[in-house]
Amino acid sequence: MSQGHDRTPVGWFARALRVPGSERRSLVQAAKATLAATGAWLLATLVLRLPQPFLAPYAAVFLVDATVYRSLRGWAQQIGAVAAGVLLAAVAVQLIPWQAVALAVVVFLGLLAGNWRQFGSAGIWVGVTGMLVISYGTANEPVLLGDRLLETALGATIGAAVNALVFPPLHGERLKAAADRLAAALAGLLETTSELVCRDEPPGDVEDLLAQARDVRSLVLVAEDAVGLTREGRVLNLRRRRPGSGAGHERPLRTLIALWPPVSQLLAAVRTTSAREDEPFAYPWADARDALADLIRGLADAVRAVAEDGEPVDLGGCRTLLGQLERRLVTAEDDGVPARLGLGTLTLPARHLVEQLENR
Repeated sequence: MSQGHDRTPVGWFARALRVPGSERRSLVQAAKATLAATGAWLLATLVLRLPQPFLAPYAAVFLVDATVYRSLRGWAQQIGAVAAGVLLAAVAVQLIPWQAVALAVVVFLGLLAGNWRQFGSAGIWVGVTGMLVISYGTANEPVLLGDRLLETALGATIGAAVNALVFPPLHGERLKAAADRLAAALAGLLETTSELVCRDEPPGDVEDLLAQARDVRSLVLVAEDAVGLTREGRVLNLRRRRPGSGAGHERPLRTLIALWPPVSQLLAAVRTTSAREDEPFAYPWADARDALADLIRGLADAVRAVAEDGEPVDLGGCRTLLGQLERRLVTAEDDGVPARLGLGTLTLPARHLVEQLENR
């Protein structure tokens, strides 16, 4: 199937059926939300015979969330928020005879009360529910107020139950994709750095390197979000032991995330040793630069291997080059203090990278 066809709605739907990923997850969650909303409406109208049970399907849709944990947490928060909104509307109608004024008071106080952290993202429901109850003119009818609470609890329960029992969402595929992207970006950044280090003259312009580093930093943040969401997705999830849970990819991705601090330190060292005006450290000697460039290229290969499931990471060559550089630092007594400081500044983060990869 062509790339252009994949961008069409038909192509998107075909990909959702063919390939596990974000498209299929969106399709499944949409179908579950539809099932929950329809079931809540039918149960409220045909079984409980509630009049105008608009809150039942509304609550059901919002409880089909990204994770089972969020659905169950949202169930409690939403019922509490809606109950607060209904009670606020009932009190306002009893105390304020003018509907418009009561509406304004309920919306204002409801939105303020919704900021209570225990309500979470459902806090907006306090003001919105109170507004809907007063607008429909049911705030002064206790039976209808009870109906509002009942239909909200019904919808929230059905939505949470559907999300927890029908293909409960897992996000394990995000870990593999995030690991592949981050490993490629980190390896590319290290290879660019190695090319700069082995030059005869310090690189005068490292802006391209810094732009590449910013891209890697963005991917690190995406990877951290993927790890957090995937771990949350396993909580109370009936499918948490399935391969789709991503348990096998979490450790490699966490290793890649942990590599970012020493990589950023290495980039800072390159900038420091390439500063020509103040010259805090001199550029290292040619043989040391060549060995350091080889070490950084070896680290790039090791980073790529981390993302490969079951692929061993050979750090023997990196260890040999690191030892060579450290011996060069010890024996370089007559080569100038600034150059030794420059090499030491570049070697230290490289050592940290080797240690992070060994302890993965």
